[in-house]
Amino acid sequence: MVPIADPLSFAEVLRRHRHAARLTLEQLAEASGVSARSLSNMERGRSRGPQHRTVTALADALALDESARKRLVELARDGRLRDHWTRPTGLCALPRSVGDFTGRALELAWTNDLVHADDSPGVAGVGLITGPAGLGKTTFAVRAAHALRADFPDGVFFLDLFGMSPHPVAAGEALALLLRALGVEDRDMPGDLPDRASLYRSLLEGKRVLVVLDNAASEEQIRPLLPGGSHGRVLITSRRLLAGLEGVRRLSLGPLPLAEATELLTGILGDRSASDGERALTQLAQVSGGLPLALRIIGNRLVSRPGWSAAELVARLANEERRLEQLSAGDLKIANAFGMSYEQLAGSARQLFRRLALVPGRDFDAALAAVAGGISAEDAWDALDELVDLGLLQDGASGRYRFHDLVRLFARDRLQAEDTVAERDALIETVASWLLRMATTTAGRWFEPAYRCPAGPDADLTELSSPEQADRWLRVNVDNWLGALRHAASSGLHSAVLDCAESMNWFSDRWMHAPHWYEVFTLGAEAAAALGDPARQAKQLNMLAWVHLVPRDDLETTLRYTAQAIDLATRSGATVQIALAHHHAGGALRRLGRLDEAIAAETQAAGIHKANGDMDRYCQCLGALGTCLRDAGRHTEALEQYLDLLALLNDDRSGVTPSVAVFTRPIALARVGECLGLLGRRAEAIITLTEATGLMEQAQLPVLQARSLETLAALLAEEGRTGESRHAYARAAEVYEDVGDTAEGDRCRDLAAASP
Repeated sequence: MVPIADPLSFAEVLRRHRHAARLTLEQLAEASGVSARSLSNMERGRSRGPQHRTVTALADALALDESARKRLVELARDGRLRDHWTRPTGLCALPRSVGDFTGRALELAWTNDLVHADDSPGVAGVGLITGPAGLGKTTFAVRAAHALRADFPDGVFFLDLFGMSPHPVAAGEALALLLRALGVEDRDMPGDLPDRASLYRSLLEGKRVLVVLDNAASEEQIRPLLPGGSHGRVLITSRRLLAGLEGVRRLSLGPLPLAEATELLTGILGDRSASDGERALTQLAQVSGGLPLALRIIGNRLVSRPGWSAAELVARLANEERRLEQLSAGDLKIANAFGMSYEQLAGSARQLFRRLALVPGRDFDAALAAVAGGISAEDAWDALDELVDLGLLQDGASGRYRFHDLVRLFARDRLQAEDTVAERDALIETVASWLLRMATTTAGRWFEPAYRCPAGPDADLTELSSPEQADRWLRVNVDNWLGALRHAASSGLHSAVLDCAESMNWFSDRWMHAPHWYEVFTLGAEAAAALGDPARQAKQLNMLAWVHLVPRDDLETTLRYTAQAIDLATRSGATVQIALAHHHAGGALRRLGRLDEAIAAETQAAGIHKANGDMDRYCQCLGALGTCLRDAGRHTEALEQYLDLLALLNDDRSGVTPSVAVFTRPIALARVGECLGLLGRRAEAIITLTEATGLMEQAQLPVLQARSLETLAALLAEEGRTGESRHAYARAAEVYEDVGDTAEGDRCRDLAAASP
């Protein structure tokens, strides 16, 4: 049977026995030899656990039978344990909270919820706070503990477990420290871990206590330190994720937002912040990457050097090569904080960590990590997990990883210190070469009609088995392959640069408003010029003409590039490039209102492509010619042109590449819908545009989809279908916002709101 705790205290039982014996305090004092004042303290609960000999004397004076005597002795013993519990020992005391603590409102609310959550029998509420070095996990936990102190009348304890040191505190030693803080004498300390854990749990049973376990090393270290009761609470901080720790609530601490980072820096600087200027302080907060440790170092450096200005420190920190060196103040060094995590890594993970600093982009996946590390994909996954577990990498959506900016600088510093120049140069070449092959052969060629399904040397590693997968790879890795392209250009690898730029010709139509196409095709044109190949140079100039025609909307520059392309293509006999230049010139001339010239240019381009048997580009010219006719008010002719185009796209024997047909069909269909609307055939136009916008969404043509949705919305409004019109405008706004065009999105939302 489970023993039932006595509902009465020692004070209440003693008072009842005295009243039953009809004795006053003075009479019992005289009979027992215990002072009346001591007796009064006992009965009033001020002395809850008198010594055994005192209790025996009282039992004799009260003439208690054996059962009553035993009960009184046990109650006194329990009281002595409680006295040990509440006795201030100075051990495991909670550190002070910093006065300039800033932000973390949501995180503090999380700790408050943890404390006030419903108790579950037999389970202590445990909160695990994780995050990389420098994020202020300890400072946050201490702040939270001070804020919650009133909720824990039985005590708040803090223990540093030294999880990042070479020798973390063992669980048995940690228990000994906590037990001493609870009043257990060394002579009463159990010798082994299970007994210490049992005594620890028994002392905390039913108590409202908060235990802060800082800097935890492992699940094995933590488990024996968790109370078994439902009233206590535990906050654990760790750089490691401690994924095997069961029954805990998790909080991942992130960098401070810029506003809170600036506020913290202002608080550290105090009165002098006014003289430093808001702009300089914001720049310093940006350099810190939101790490409270970096902000404290920056603030302390300025406070300790009154002659420095914040602007001067901004200039010092602008140099990435010396930034880590500058982020130190006394014994506070940001590199030391990262170094403690680095020392915890296995040798293979250290090497991968260093080498990942040379990845050109801001994030990467396991395939690229494997190339950088010179290891298998399986080993890369294991090492990446270790790096994430220690907070040296951040893992995001869809299996991608990234450094914090300062951690990347630390990784670069370790690479320079531990790897030779030759090793670093070879690694840069390996990574850049792989990225260019992936972008050019494995991904980019997917979209060229003549290539069909590519079979590049690394296709098995990335499993790009469809245009959709190739599209995604190029988009999410754009910073990486673009960085590799820049490296190749600076290294004089002209053929590789030109091959990559050419492989992007067709893909660029799928991502036409990406900001980097000007750089890609400029590098391509420069590479072709260096190789002395005017035909391929004309091709790249045509792509630059397209960039200024579509994403940049710079029509005069478009015409300048097409003139250069026609000159080079004519001298080299590149008729395809002559036709492309006329096509791009036609687009610019149409938008400049020079419609007769535009129609002539598009007609000339279409004739060349048809004569060459290039039905894919012929279809492009037919569509552009239809647009010129539409803008010229020749709506019936434009409709016939678009219908002819649709017939070609729908004819399996026309010679149009299937992927080009899939891409072009929704555009042609939308143009048919527009012409039907202009001719007053609104019902047919609405049906056609509805189908076209759906196909555009499937083909990932967001800008064209948004514009067609606007046309559809206007036609629906004219038909009196106002609810559907509002919905179409709202959907257009969403699509614009998805591609970052908030101005157009706001305009469409205004149109939706204005619909009657």
